[in-house]
Amino acid sequence: MTRRTDWLARFTEEDMNDTFIKAYQDQIEAAKKAFTTSAGSGLEVPTAVREIAEKGLATCRENYAKLKGTADQVNAALEDTYTTASKGVAQYNAKVLEAVQSNVNSSFDYFNSLLTAKSLGEAVELSTGHARKQFEALTAQAKDLSAFAQKVAADSSEPLKSSVEKTIKPAA
Repeated sequence: MTRRTDWLARFTEEDMNDTFIKAYQDQIEAAKKAFTTSAGSGLEVPTAVREIAEKGLATCRENYAKLKGTADQVNAALEDTYTTASKGVAQYNAKVLEAVQSNVNSSFDYFNSLLTAKSLGEAVELSTGHARKQFEALTAQAKDLSAFAQKVAADSSEPLKSSVEKTIKPAA
């Protein structure tokens, strides 16, 4: 079952059709009574007025069906967008955790090698090498995460974009 927006979720299609049709029929009945009481008993609504009312009702039904179809398409697109975005965020978080784990492991390796350094010169050399490696690693990780975030954003907006294009093209 597709999710519907709050205003549409309160009614099923059948309820909305029934409510609309009932309200329209009540208006027709009120008009019949007005014609009957004001002009005397037995006066019926002219055929031309009845035909216009029936055509109006048919047009309203068609427009409602089109509106409902469009709303269903938008809701489906929003669901697809949300699902794609959720998966993308989960993948992004996994990449961030992977980068953090890599950085922590590198730091532990650095401290282990620093503890085994035999001279101050060797410690400085290890520190300089580690700093360079970490800078390169962080730069690469930032580029990778940035590119992945852009991909997630593009992939997430695609269902909504294609839905809008499908909706606009027939209207044009």
